[in-house]
Amino acid sequence: MRKQHSWFAFSILLFLAFSLNAGAQNPCLKWTESPRQDEAEEAHVLYRQFLKNENFDEAFKYWQKAYELAPAADGQRPFHYMDGRDFYMRMFQKETDEAKKKEYAATIIRLYDEQMQCYGNENLLYGLKVYDMFYNLRSPYPQLLETLKTAVQKGGDNTAYTVLEPYAHVLAFQFKNKQMSLEEARSAHIRINEIADHNIANNAEYGPYYQQAKDRFTPVLGEVEGELFDCAFFKKKFEPMFRAAPDDYEAMKYYYNKMVQQGCPETDPLVAEIKTSFETIVAKINAEKLAVFYVENPGAHAKALYDEGKYTQALDKYEEAIQKEESKGAQADNEALASYYFSMASIVGRKLDRYAAAREHALKAARLRPNWGQPYLLIGDLYAETSSSCGGEAWDHHIAVLAAIEKYAYARSVDSGVADEANEKIARYSRFKPQSEEAFMRGVQEGASVKVNCWIGETVRVSFQ
Repeated sequence: MRKQHSWFAFSILLFLAFSLNAGAQNPCLKWTESPRQDEAEEAHVLYRQFLKNENFDEAFKYWQKAYELAPAADGQRPFHYMDGRDFYMRMFQKETDEAKKKEYAATIIRLYDEQMQCYGNENLLYGLKVYDMFYNLRSPYPQLLETLKTAVQKGGDNTAYTVLEPYAHVLAFQFKNKQMSLEEARSAHIRINEIADHNIANNAEYGPYYQQAKDRFTPVLGEVEGELFDCAFFKKKFEPMFRAAPDDYEAMKYYYNKMVQQGCPETDPLVAEIKTSFETIVAKINAEKLAVFYVENPGAHAKALYDEGKYTQALDKYEEAIQKEESKGAQADNEALASYYFSMASIVGRKLDRYAAAREHALKAARLRPNWGQPYLLIGDLYAETSSSCGGEAWDHHIAVLAAIEKYAYARSVDSGVADEANEKIARYSRFKPQSEEAFMRGVQEGASVKVNCWIGETVRVSFQ
């Protein structure tokens, strides 16, 4: 009798052990299928209550039992898989031992697989699984890549948006590191974009999320697009973007450069159109900016007008610049004013042949900026250039040259920076000084003071060749 009882007890233990092993091997076992249904339900209720109270240690103990006895719970709600992943994610994030972290990560992934096997809803779960593997578990890319490919294969056009950005990162990394073929990378690139575009256009509920995902993964894929595709791809990609934002000149610049870089000829109609649009917009923007700048800086506007040969308009702008600067009173910049007057002197004297006015402007410039030789060089040049028309005789012309030489000498005396130029000019015009015979015939001695006829009207000291 005792032997029979012992055998019976052993049989029960053996049966229970077999049942536990069966449960561990069957991830879809429900507690209604367990010989320990009451115990399984009780463990479920207790862990859920502890979890609600945020007593995670006690909750985990009872979850382990509930999961061991009935992984699929009641077959209606996948709590054991979901809560199990949360438990192990907490442990993963706190753990410092890499071996244990790897073990916890594997458990989380297994619980995703078991839930999909027993409860379906693969598209959503693959999206969550990829998210965890990429962002939280930092799963190795080869392992993650297999999950990504399966997620897209099973999800098709409805693949979860959470899959797309991780796929882009893995694709770019694997391809750049020669761990993915050109054909596979190109195919994956196209598919990722197809899924995003399909849902942006057709998925009213989640379309905005797909758009956000595309906005994030586009620059990632952009890192390898140049190696994956040719001109035709980029034309197809950029044309709708160009049409949608015809004023975005920064984008146009990128489109143009990228297409040319990918082998598109500059004569291609789309390439040429984008280039023309870019240049037109930029020219307009620059003109508007320049107009604003010129309003604030009439002196700069005057210089531009001078360069264009619009001398009268340039003079008007220099006058405006002088008035604006002088309105500052004691804070006026004399250096700037001197520069404006000198520029006016140059225009009036060299371009408009108004010599007396030119001299007046040059002398104003010299007074505003002492020890500046350029105004005197300019006056000397005007004297020299007009010397041949100064008076009716050769003597008058020669005396005018002396006036020019005196201005060059004075420029040199106040500004050593112009000494070389002044010396060169003095040497050049000295051969046009009066001759002693001329002076003798007129009763003029060397060193005498004589007045220059014509507009110059200055008194000079006579010296001979």
